[in-house]
Amino acid sequence: MNDTGDPYEKTFAALPPAPGRGFARTWWGHAWLRALEDSALDGEQVRQGRRVARSGAVGAVSVRPGGLTAVVRDRDGTAHRTDVLVQEFSQAEWDRLLGLAAAEAGYIAALLDREVPPELAQDASAAGVELLPGVGDFDPRCDCGEWDHCPHTAALCHQVARLLDRDPFVLLLLRGRGERQLLDGLEARSAANAQAQARNQAGTGAQTRAGGAHGTAAGAGVPAERAYAAARAGLPPLPPLPDLPRAPGQPPALDTEDEPGGLDVDAVEFLAQAAAAEAFRLLAEAVAPGHADRPAPAPLTEAEDAVRLTREAGDVRVRSRLAAATGRSRAEMELAVLAWGFGGAPGLAALEDDWTPDRAALARARAAVAAAWTDAETGVGTGDGAGEDAPVLRRVRARWTRAGAGRQIRLGREGRWWPYRREEGRWIPSGPSAPDPASAMEADPAG
Repeated sequence: MNDTGDPYEKTFAALPPAPGRGFARTWWGHAWLRALEDSALDGEQVRQGRRVARSGAVGAVSVRPGGLTAVVRDRDGTAHRTDVLVQEFSQAEWDRLLGLAAAEAGYIAALLDREVPPELAQDASAAGVELLPGVGDFDPRCDCGEWDHCPHTAALCHQVARLLDRDPFVLLLLRGRGERQLLDGLEARSAANAQAQARNQAGTGAQTRAGGAHGTAAGAGVPAERAYAAARAGLPPLPPLPDLPRAPGQPPALDTEDEPGGLDVDAVEFLAQAAAAEAFRLLAEAVAPGHADRPAPAPLTEAEDAVRLTREAGDVRVRSRLAAATGRSRAEMELAVLAWGFGGAPGLAALEDDWTPDRAALARARAAVAAAWTDAETGVGTGDGAGEDAPVLRRVRARWTRAGAGRQIRLGREGRWWPYRREEGRWIPSGPSAPDPASAMEADPAG
C-alpha cells in the first residue's frame, strides 16, 4: 500500500494473478461481491470481469471516500480508466455507526484486528446505516463506453474484494472516513462512555447510601421475575410463521471457466442443490402439525447419507463417486438406493444389516410368524389369508425365506418386516415395511 499524502486516499499496488481461487474469504468480502452480482444487469459482464481480475490485468487501486479508481487492461494491452463510485455516509450516519461501535469493546477490538463483526453490521443496519453495499449502491464508470458494469469495472470490484479481505478499513474509507480519523473518533466516544458510566455509578452509590440511612430500599432494584414479566407484558405477540415455499431454493451456479484448485465444481453444485432440498424437507416437517410431538430421528451415518445423496443424483459420475466413497460397487449402491426409497435408513439397514435377534426378539418374531397364518377362530393355518396352508419358511438369523417361491421377509431391528424377492441370483427389496409377516409377504408385487 502506498500513502499518497492525503489521509483520505490510499493506493494499493497491483495484486498478482489469482488463477483458480475465489476472490473473497471473509463474509464481508463475499457480501461485497454479492452486491456486484445483484447490481449488474448482465451477469456475463461480471463473469468476464472475474476472468480479467484473475489474469492480473487490474493495476494499482486508488481508494478514496466515495470511489475507487484503477487502470484495467484488455488482452491486447489496451488500457481503460475505470471508476466505481460508492455512496458516502452522512454525518448523522457516522454518528450512529461510531456510537454503536464504541458501545461494545468487542467491536473495537475486532476492528483493530482487521475483522468486521457481523453483529456490528446487523446493529448498524437496524439503526439505518448499511455498512456493506447493497443492490444499486455501485455506480460504475469506464472509458470503454459501457453505461452499466463492464468487464473492467467488474474486474476492479473483484480486485477490491481481495483488498477487503486483508483490510476492512478499505470499506470504511470508501464510506468517508480514514482509519486514523475513525479510530480517533472511537477513542473519544469510548472515553466519554466510560466517564458517563463512572458518573452513573457514583450517583447510584450515593442514592443507595442515602436510602440505607432512611431505611428505604433505594437502588436495590426489583426481583428479576417482576422485571421480566413487565418487559414481556409490553411486547407484541409473535408473528405467524411464514408460508412454506413452493419449492427448494436454487443455489447460484459456480463459475466453471477456471477450475479452482482442482475443485469438482459439478459435485459442489450438486451438494449445494441437495442441501437446499434437504433443508426444504426439514422445514416442511418442522411446520407440519404434530411435529413437536414426534421424536427426533437419529442422525445419519456417512454411509447412509451417501445413499440418500445418490438417490437424488442424476449424474452418473456423481453416483459412481458416492458408491466408491462408501466401498460399494455400482450394483450394490443401486440396491441400497432402492432399499432407501422404500424406507430410508431402516430400509437400508434391512438390506445390509444381517443381524441375529436375541432370545426375546426371536421369541416375539416366531410368535408373529406363527400367528400371521393362523385363523383366530379355528386355529387352522389359512395361508396368506387366501385359504391355503401356511407357507413353509426357513429362517437364517433375522431372515425368513419362503421355500420354492423366491420370496423372503426380513425383520428389522425396529420390529417391522421388510419384503424381498429373488431376482437374477440376488435378493431385491420389493416394498415398504409392514407391521406383521403376512402383510409384508403380501406386499411383494412380484408374488
